[in-house]
Amino acid sequence: MRYKHVFAIPAYGQSPWLETCIRSLKVQSQPSPVILCTSSPSEFLEKMAEKYELPLYVRQGESGIRDDWNYAYEMADGEYVTIAHQDDIYDYEYSDCIVKAYLKNPNSLIVFSDYYEIRDKGNVYSNINLKIKRILLLPMRSKKISSTKFGKRLSLRFGNSICCPAVTFVIDNIKSKDIFKCDFVCDVDWFAWEKLSLKDGKFTFVNNPLMGHRVHEESTTTEIINDRIRTKEDLVMFQKFWPKFISNLINKFYVKAENSNS
Repeated sequence: MRYKHVFAIPAYGQSPWLETCIRSLKVQSQPSPVILCTSSPSEFLEKMAEKYELPLYVRQGESGIRDDWNYAYEMADGEYVTIAHQDDIYDYEYSDCIVKAYLKNPNSLIVFSDYYEIRDKGNVYSNINLKIKRILLLPMRSKKISSTKFGKRLSLRFGNSICCPAVTFVIDNIKSKDIFKCDFVCDVDWFAWEKLSLKDGKFTFVNNPLMGHRVHEESTTTEIINDRIRTKEDLVMFQKFWPKFISNLINKFYVKAENSNS
């Protein structure tokens, strides 16, 4: 049986926030099936799956963002799929708003919402990083512009403006099972958006923060930023939109914004 919308959670280790994430998905105003996917099976994940009656799919091979996200994407048997990150929280209207936005824009490749950050001191709805991304997403507020290749790429050419866990993929419009296929460690999502921007179809933006992205010291993103891996990958991505000289200038500016994630 193929569902309309499915949440797929790539799960790792023993995240203290996984259960909170699952609960936020199970109480959606428009119910959607939830599945767990992992390349690092454990008793913890088995118990979590049993407690919430969730299918648990296990991928063979080394753990990695690219392959784990692709696996979750493939295992979710839905017309549209959200790759829910295990540390994050989804507002109870997320699924309903995303589905309604898709129905109004059936040529969508992806449908995504704005988001807020979850930090130790509470929820953050505005900081330098969020302000920059919202400015970059201004073209996505236009139905006409967000349907063009120029418009989609305009929102991507100054940085990764789209928050991956806030995105729902429209499977039949994308028509590809390896959207995260690349050699990157961190910018796997930005790579996917750039690839999708070349396809016919719309990037549909719901201008409302419908989910919370957790920022903490143990997160994969924070570790990668600290290792400066992201800086190198960012430069490669900028070069897909700009000449080398301009790419270098933009990348130096972008590093400063990333410091707000540390």
